[in-house]
Order: sequence, then C-alpha cells, then structure tokens
Amino acid sequence: MLIRFLASALALAVATWLLPGITVVNAEMETQVFTLIAVAAIFGVVNSIVKPLFKVVTAPIIFISLGLFLLVINALLLMLVSWLAGELGLDWHVADWGSAFLGALIVSVVSFILNAFFGKRGTDHR
Repeated sequence: MLIRFLASALALAVATWLLPGITVVNAEMETQVFTLIAVAAIFGVVNSIVKPLFKVVTAPIIFISLGLFLLVINALLLMLVSWLAGELGLDWHVADWGSAFLGALIVSVVSFILNAFFGKRGTDHR
C-alpha cells in the first residue's frame, strides 16, 4: 500500500513537472514535496471513494469507449483534487480541462509503470 501511495505521489510530481497547467506555487523544495505528498493523500482518498461511484454511473460509456472514458473520469478527479487542495490551503493547482486530461494520462502511465516494477511480485502460496 505504501508503494502504491509513493507511486501515486511520484506520478503526480511528474505531471506537475511536465505540464505548465499543473503547478505548485511554493518556491521552496521542502514545501513542494510536502504539498505533493498531501495532494497524493487527497488523490488516494478521492480515488477510493469517488472514482468507484463515477465508474458505476458511467459504466455503459466506459464499455462503449473500450475504457477510454476512464481518462475523462481521471481528469475530473484531478480537477476535484485541485479544488480540494485549494480549500485545504495547499498550493497545487490544475489550470484547465486540457491540463487535467493530459495530467490524468501522465499519472495513469507513470503509475502503471511504477506499479509494474515495484508492485507485488507474486503471492504467497501456502
């Protein structure tokens, strides 16, 4: 679980670093790291509570689009996390829909790669 959290934090950091529309306002490195870890925690909570609801409601669209609509859901979740971060006083911001969509794509790809390399290697067969 800790590995998945760190993978999510790193994926959000990569999206923040690559996209000019996703920003951390703080200039100090320690504050930026704290902000990204806090945003990753918010992202984890939103992913575990809100995302399943979105997936159930939009299941037909997800099925018809062969899963590509999940990127739209992830972009909406990034915008929700940006709003929540602002309400909590964190200086992490997603500027617009395009940045949210590209950010969702980057977060998905980076998380997939990190979880593939550092996730569970197998199960214990007893």
